[in-house]
Amino acid sequence: MYDPSVAGPWEQLTSPPYDVISDSDQEGLRARSPYNIVHLDLTESAGHDGSAPGYARAASLLAEWRASGVLRAPEAPSYYGYELRYSLDGTRRRLRGLVGALELEPWGRTVLPHEHTMPGPIEDRLRLLRATGTHLSPIYGTITGPCERLNELLDRTVDADPIANVRDEEGVEHRMWAIPGEEDVTSWLSDEPLLIADGHHRYATALAYRDERRAAEGPGPWDLILTLVVDAGTEQVPVLPYHRIQVGGDPPTGGRNAADLAKVLASADDLDLRYGTVTKVAGAMAYRIHRLRGDPPTVLALHEQLLDRIAPGDALRFTHVAAEADAAVRDGSAIAAYLLPGTTPDRVRAVVQRGDRLPRKSTFFWPKPRTGMILMPVDGSVGR
Repeated sequence: MYDPSVAGPWEQLTSPPYDVISDSDQEGLRARSPYNIVHLDLTESAGHDGSAPGYARAASLLAEWRASGVLRAPEAPSYYGYELRYSLDGTRRRLRGLVGALELEPWGRTVLPHEHTMPGPIEDRLRLLRATGTHLSPIYGTITGPCERLNELLDRTVDADPIANVRDEEGVEHRMWAIPGEEDVTSWLSDEPLLIADGHHRYATALAYRDERRAAEGPGPWDLILTLVVDAGTEQVPVLPYHRIQVGGDPPTGGRNAADLAKVLASADDLDLRYGTVTKVAGAMAYRIHRLRGDPPTVLALHEQLLDRIAPGDALRFTHVAAEADAAVRDGSAIAAYLLPGTTPDRVRAVVQRGDRLPRKSTFFWPKPRTGMILMPVDGSVGR
């Protein structure tokens, strides 16, 4: 963990997950502190001073921070209680879970993916993991629950003052507590399949790294991955949509007219498989509401019944900001936008359990745990 007495305030040290950071945001995070975690996590410009290639530079920085006390190892093995406080649809909410070391296993046993991965991000993350030997952020998964003993543990934990408290760029408050490692968490959770909410590429990367290290050295700390576990039976877990921006292929047809973007968004409903489209007709913006057949989640039905036919390949872009999708149609850079409803962890899990996966960029589990709140070395260096 960071030692704020050496590294500075927590707000200057942490970052969002690597895959949601824009180039401009990255530069802003780098400027906050020479110890901000983005210096390690995003390597494209990590060697900008020419001193070392990006991945090697990240490894060198990590070693420097540990040697100088910027990062320090806890005195004893611990779990960590993690709470996010945020606003959604005008309501203040809370999401909490437990951070610990999850034993890696192949996909599809009790670790359930819901989206496909791509080789490019895996190769990037694998090169970084080889260089640093450290998980810089937790993946995020949900169990069906409810798990009463986990909920009781978190109730007791959050009564104390947190060891870290960070308010992020979106106004989300991240709070964390250390929990003694003697708690019998494994017995409570061992029979609970974990649905990966965020971190598919990092999990695939960890599997590849584990296999490499096992082939050379046998079992070791590389058999584990840093994980935030949230009980979806107790906590309200938002699963926001990724909207589709269509830049090629054939435009959508049909649907019933809606007055504006707000009306479309208000009409979108995952249970009824209702979604909206934005197009231009004779130069004017046209908003329509459509309904699909079958079962939710809507995004899967939309791809199966329409998008995979009329917008194949690289004809789609993705955003979780509806206004951005609307603007792409308005300025002529897109021929259509598809505005989708959010869904639920149960509906996502149902897709996985029948042997399917959702299309790429189908879910936006939000809020997400912060990168840099806690790091987990898996190269055997803890205690050295």
